[in-house]
Amino acid sequence: MDYADRLLKESKKHEKELLIVMRAYLEKPRTTVGWKGLINDPDINGTFHINKGLRIARKMFVDLTSKLPIAGEMLDTISPQFLSDLFSVGAIGARTTESQLHRELASGLSFPIGFKNGTDGTLGVAIDAVRAASHPHHFLSVTKPGIVAIVGTDGNKDCFVILRGGKQGTNFDSESVKQTQEQLIKAKLVDESQKQARIMVDCSHGNSSKDHRNQPKVARVVADQIESGNRSICGLMIESNINEGRQDVPSEEEGGKNALKYGVSITDACIGWDTTVEVLDMLASAVKKRRSA
Repeated sequence: MDYADRLLKESKKHEKELLIVMRAYLEKPRTTVGWKGLINDPDINGTFHINKGLRIARKMFVDLTSKLPIAGEMLDTISPQFLSDLFSVGAIGARTTESQLHRELASGLSFPIGFKNGTDGTLGVAIDAVRAASHPHHFLSVTKPGIVAIVGTDGNKDCFVILRGGKQGTNFDSESVKQTQEQLIKAKLVDESQKQARIMVDCSHGNSSKDHRNQPKVARVVADQIESGNRSICGLMIESNINEGRQDVPSEEEGGKNALKYGVSITDACIGWDTTVEVLDMLASAVKKRRSA
């Protein structure tokens, strides 16, 4: 809540230039193993009290949305039934963009969904996912009371691509954004009202070379593109926390979760609060300059 209160002040400060959505991810996709997030293991001790995690998550989201809109990752196909009414934006990660189940899920959600390019850096899977999610689907799912049912969706026309880099390198530069825009236009996947491609840039992951200190550099390059008149970039994703970096969860002998440092991530490394403010100021300035051009 401390972070949300801080971000709310920045949101009000930049309300004419930026729409700030708080990234509130409760589940963590893992390449191998590790803590999977608040829903899966709310006590951070391997007890996996998922029912407790869902209750805590929903209460927290209700509190957060009284301040700011929030965004979350759709990691599985069941937990959104408990939380989807509280999200304003969702994302499908690089590991699940190719998943038919997640494309079907996105087709029935009532908020915009971003699909990340693959972990290898290829864009085709994300464009295919946006196209698939825009169409109606019928599939087996779970209703809100927890009953298995056949679900029919209308398709989600508000999906977009998220550029996150990959094994082939970064893709936040102007040439990569231009190529993405051209491919989306060719696939006829554009905003119908503005006739613009919709592209979000992830400042972390492959684009930061997995070094959180590079996120402001990525944001600077994207801000320059916005300032120069680019209108296909619909947003940036930043991994931010109160304090910089990351930490491992201490062992029980070392104090467990009670020994965690305040405001430091236990998953991906983040930029700290002061740097976050600087990045937001920079982006707001870029929007102002684009408008005045």
